[in-house]
Amino acid sequence: MFGNTKAFSSFSVDDVPRAAQFYRDTLGLRVSEENDMLLLHIADERNIFVYPKDNHTPATFTVLNFPVSDIDAAVDQLAARGITFERYPQMEADEKGIHRGEGPDIAWFKDPAGNVLSVLQQD
Repeated sequence: MFGNTKAFSSFSVDDVPRAAQFYRDTLGLRVSEENDMLLLHIADERNIFVYPKDNHTPATFTVLNFPVSDIDAAVDQLAARGITFERYPQMEADEKGIHRGEGPDIAWFKDPAGNVLSVLQQD
């Protein structure tokens, strides 16, 4: 039924202009704003819709994963841009904040609204 649809994902933030600045300037994504909402242009033009929500509660799960060919380089670049990596008690991480050895190597961080994002090693 939905095999040929152009489905998209979405999540909320508490401040669209601040989110736009983060996704554009810190992460280097192409973004556009329309009607006080944000589109992240990634994934072969499968846009991600980011919408404002007055009573926004950050997601407690990863809302967006960024596969990278060199996770160490990606983490270093993000850290240089002011990103702090999350550490979870049940997921041991190295000094950079990368969880290794159980599935793909992965490092989690948050956007300004507190939503969880990740970079993960893709071979």
